[in-house]
This record gives sequence, structure tokens and C-alpha cells, in this order.
Amino acid sequence: MSLFARRTRSVATPLDGVDVVLADLDGVVYQGPNAIPFAVESLSRVSASGARIGYITNNASRTDVQVAEHLSSFGLAVAASDVVTSPQAAVRLLADLVEPGSLILVVGGDGLIDELGKAGFRVTREAADQPAAVIQGFSPDVGWKQLAEASFALHRGIPWVATNTDWTIPVAGGIAPGNGTLVSAVHTAVGRLPVVAGKPEVAIFEEAQRRFDAKSPLFVGDRLDTDILGANRAGMPVAHVLTGVDTAKQLISAKPDERPQFILDDLRGLFEPYPETTFSKDSQTATVNEAKVLIRGNDVVVAAAGDNPTDLLRAACAVIWKSGRAIYGLQVPEELYAG
Repeated sequence: MSLFARRTRSVATPLDGVDVVLADLDGVVYQGPNAIPFAVESLSRVSASGARIGYITNNASRTDVQVAEHLSSFGLAVAASDVVTSPQAAVRLLADLVEPGSLILVVGGDGLIDELGKAGFRVTREAADQPAAVIQGFSPDVGWKQLAEASFALHRGIPWVATNTDWTIPVAGGIAPGNGTLVSAVHTAVGRLPVVAGKPEVAIFEEAQRRFDAKSPLFVGDRLDTDILGANRAGMPVAHVLTGVDTAKQLISAKPDERPQFILDDLRGLFEPYPETTFSKDSQTATVNEAKVLIRGNDVVVAAAGDNPTDLLRAACAVIWKSGRAIYGLQVPEELYAG
């Protein structure tokens, strides 16, 4: 079954038949220190419904215990074992590349150091110590010196594992550079790429499925190039919430493998009946409730806006994605992505 067919099938809600909800954190549950509106209430309701919740993060700056404490401060019932981090997936990959107990050069914060210690590895920050590998993850304290030490070590040809390559990260002040920018700096210096554990690679999704014994999971994310792409690669249905990095403009122009099955305003949408998308016979018009969008020549036309902006976005995505045409070949009205 195609991704598009799964996305438009009629279901009661996105939670229909789901046994585990796997939620991204930054941009889905919180932004910086603060919970995103309606996230806590919605996740508490998921738990009350009987579905289990796993929290998945590419952010390597904190331990699973610290993340669980942060989530618990909002009133959520979260244990460290409910949190799957990219350092956990990265250390699992590292274990296949070096001998047990090896000395590892760390670029990153407590999250990486904690997981390396649990796995029996030794840690250094200095290339002169002749580490067996380099492992790199995001921390707001990472600076030139750590990146330079990684470069010095990697010129010896040793393995290099990155927790993730997110270009940006949503924080309280807005959108900031993510681990991908730091990995890119090292890549420029050494001329090769790391093995990557976090989203959009499947390692972190496989870790989550194993831990929660998920038979019918639903992943919820806010980024097309990590959350949505990764879940699709892992074969998981995925819901995109418009509370984080990627909004209407990015969704309309999403590549085929970065398209979600569900588009939600926020996490309350998990419990709302998801509207069916219908097409005209020539597939040039898509209708979602009262919203109707069509393609006429090279123009995308809003035939009826309806009273729900998200339905309008769903209809626009549906007809554009169904057309198979590149977004740069279409004239898209600003009302479909502004705001």
C-alpha cells in the first residue's frame, strides 16, 4: 500500500488501532523549557486510553533521566525507560565498530557520556589520548576546541558515529543551529561522513520498537527531514504536528518519502476524527470537508477555503502530492502557506 493511500484512508482518529505512541520531543512536546500548548493534556489522555507512550529524541545533550525529569515537571508520568535517545542508539552502533571497553573521544554532553559509561566504554576529550573512535552529539557547550579535537583524531581513520544530523533545533528563543551544523564542520575538515544513529536513520526507531514491543505504533513529529522521513523508512505510520520546525510551506513541497499520513494542528488532533480526502475523477481536485483545492495548468487554485485552515492545507497537500509534479513547477497561492 502506498504512503498516500494510507494517508487518505478513512479512520476514526489517528490513534485508531495504535498500541504505542512514539513522540518526538523538541517541537512536539516542548520548546526549550516550556511545554507546547495542549501537549501535556493530550499525552495524559493517550496514557489514560491504554496506549503506551515512548519519547524519542535526537538531542544528545541530556541523559534519559534528565529528559524524564523534565517531562515529569509538566505533570506527565514518565520514567527514564520511557525515553529513547540518540546517544543510546549511537552507542549500540559504536559497539559493533570497536572493542568492548575502548577509549572513545566524545564531542557532546552528559547524554553521550552517560550512555558510554553504561556500555563500559572509557571517555576522553583529547585526540592525543589515541581514542579508538569518535562519537559526536549536540550540546550547547560544544565549541571549536571539541570540534578540532575530533578532527585531529579522525585524521587517523578511526570510526566516527554521530547521534544525529539535525540542521536546526527549536529552543525557547526560536530556531537554532543543531548537531548537523557541528557535524558538517568536522566533515569539512576531515573529508568523510559519520555513521548516524538518530532520525532519520532507522536505528533509533528500531530501538524504540524493541523497547516498547510495539506492534502497531504511531510516530508523532514536527520535522519532515528527520521525523517523517525516518518513520517512513522504518515503516511506521506518522503524524505531523504544526507546532515545531516544519509548517505549511514545507509540507506542501514535501518530497514523497517525507510525507506524513496525518497532518495535525497540535496533539489534540490525535483524538479527533481524521477527515477523508476525496479526489475528482481526473485527480486534479482534492476535497477535505469544506476545503477544496485544484490544479489548473501550472496554477494551484483554492476553490473553497472552508472554515478550517488545516483542512485547506490537507487538501492542498493531497492534490499537489497526487499530481506527482515538482513544487517549483507550480504557482502556489500565498494563502496556503502564509501565517
